[in-house]
Amino acid sequence: MPKISSVKHSEFVLIGGGIMSATLAILLFEKFPGKKITIIEKLPTIAQESSEAWNNAGTGHAGNCELNYTPEKKGVVDITKAINISEQFTETYNFWKDCAEKGYINNLSKCISEVPHLSFVRGKKDVTFLEKRYEVIKDNPQFKGMLFSKDKEQVKKWLPLMMEGRADKEEIAATFFEKGYDVNFGEIAEQIFRFLKKQDNVELLNHSNVNNIQKSKRGNWVVTIKGQNVVKSWMLASKYLFIGAGGGTLPLLEKANIKEARGYGGFPISGLWLRCTNPEIIEKHNAKAYGKAGRGAPPMSVPHMDSRMINGRKELLFGPFAGFTTRFLKHGSVFDLPRSVEFDNIMSLLGAGYQNLPLVKYLIKQVRLSFKDRMEELRAFYPEANNDDWKTVIAGQRVQIIKRNKKGFGKLEFGTEIIISEDKTIAALLGASPGASTSYSVMKEVFDKSFK
Repeated sequence: MPKISSVKHSEFVLIGGGIMSATLAILLFEKFPGKKITIIEKLPTIAQESSEAWNNAGTGHAGNCELNYTPEKKGVVDITKAINISEQFTETYNFWKDCAEKGYINNLSKCISEVPHLSFVRGKKDVTFLEKRYEVIKDNPQFKGMLFSKDKEQVKKWLPLMMEGRADKEEIAATFFEKGYDVNFGEIAEQIFRFLKKQDNVELLNHSNVNNIQKSKRGNWVVTIKGQNVVKSWMLASKYLFIGAGGGTLPLLEKANIKEARGYGGFPISGLWLRCTNPEIIEKHNAKAYGKAGRGAPPMSVPHMDSRMINGRKELLFGPFAGFTTRFLKHGSVFDLPRSVEFDNIMSLLGAGYQNLPLVKYLIKQVRLSFKDRMEELRAFYPEANNDDWKTVIAGQRVQIIKRNKKGFGKLEFGTEIIISEDKTIAALLGASPGASTSYSVMKEVFDKSFK
């Protein structure tokens, strides 16, 4: 066991160097001027996990095109979640603009670019659903200006690449929302942290791994940290602790041992993209086109063909494809899943697996897909896709959160789960979707509940 050195102190400690911690750090910086804020990141640089551009869809999720946000129940399309997410994205987008005006973000155009958001469906059943969804959603102020068409010539104007080589008899439909956004969440986090790092009361620790979390007799949270290539571990004591480490949050939360976190489990899902390598093809597509998720598929696996701006370069991605792994983070350990199993969550894990057999079957099928199989799925979106123009790249890592229900068995949670201790001294985020797109709304809720 490494030797423990002296204990240091910070008013606020944030674990995880992604966009969530960046957002909370700004809120703390403004509301508590001069108070010490420490951000801990295990990787050499910040925003390299869930926030990193290649590890997420980059969509400014606002309910414009994501059909899983508008489920149909007994013939009625419910748009409540889509409206809520749209309002939260608007609030978050305004926060980013405010950060740019205050100098926290020095180049907003490098972070956000406009791109149309489209829903695209095939087959009579899905076309009927999309039209019904459009009729319900079009008059809401959040979606003013949305267009709908079943006319192939009109859809071709919106999605020329995807209509090439498509069969004349195939029934298709699309909705078009012009003012959508592609967001580089990692770039936003990096620019915010670059500003914060220059402030006297903010400390950013890279290459620092949190080995343990415990509560002291004085009521402080004591975090044991070990840096890269450092023999000694050291301790950091704080009155307030936030854990926003993406897939790594669950095991850290278990170390804190608060009653509010008992019963939670996690099932890791990895991701893959098909990335276009042909510049001519990339230039033909300028949209984020979302389809419908397959039966049993988690929301993060909704197929979409995305025009992206990553590091100043236009990219074209299709996916994501799910895979199984025991890692909770892309840069994590193969022992993450087994280490997360404890007495108080084992029934949640087993129950979730039993009650979600379609998801289990879906993941098994996804893991077995070959490159050729993935290309066939792409051709449902882009019929003339050529194998030579695409390659497989690794996407990010997500942990599907499992929460104990009233019967003591596990239930899959597909949103963002906020956990705050009874004494308001520790908070954590579990889950992902819609994640970074609503980062300000989520972190404002954490802030208000923690410090009210």
